[in-house]
Amino acid sequence: MGNTSPSTPSPAPADGHIDALIATRLLALRQAQGLSLADLAGLSGVSKAMISKVERAQSSPTAVLLGKLAAGLGVSLAQLLTEDKAQPQRLRKRAAQEVWRDPEAGYLRRQVAERGAGSSVELVEVELPRAAQVGYPRWSGTPYRQSLWMLEGALQVDYGDERFELAPGDCLDFGVDRPLVFKALGPTACRYLLVAVPD
Repeated sequence: MGNTSPSTPSPAPADGHIDALIATRLLALRQAQGLSLADLAGLSGVSKAMISKVERAQSSPTAVLLGKLAAGLGVSLAQLLTEDKAQPQRLRKRAAQEVWRDPEAGYLRRQVAERGAGSSVELVEVELPRAAQVGYPRWSGTPYRQSLWMLEGALQVDYGDERFELAPGDCLDFGVDRPLVFKALGPTACRYLLVAVPD
């Protein structure tokens, strides 16, 4: 299984739709916390001009940029990429799971299950292209833990100063209390499942 390439990913939604969703969510989350553009820029390390562009859907943010914004807001990445649901869904068909692709790295993120009133567990499937790398800063908000279950390919995870190399079947437990870097290793893309729960 380690030498097989990941299954063909489902197409990501149209850029305009996902950019508009991110714009709406970012603005709502920032305003809910009473933060100005300058406040969020200071917390996230992202310029006011870039935050403004994202909020007006004039820029397609990368995973790294979204990670900085989520960390600055103290929210999970899912809260920037998914709409608020009035009712938790017991069954989430694959076609209804939100998909987002990083416009630079090609990283594909599928929100399999989201945290809600009915569950504190979040499931995310990630496909990382060959040699792609995605980094996230330390989270500033409510801490949570993640377990990464490796499905296909090979992956390097830097968790602060610690480095781990994962093969199919391996499982890694870590938090969001340190900077994180995910890097695909080997000749193929890799695919893994992230399970996030409150710390």
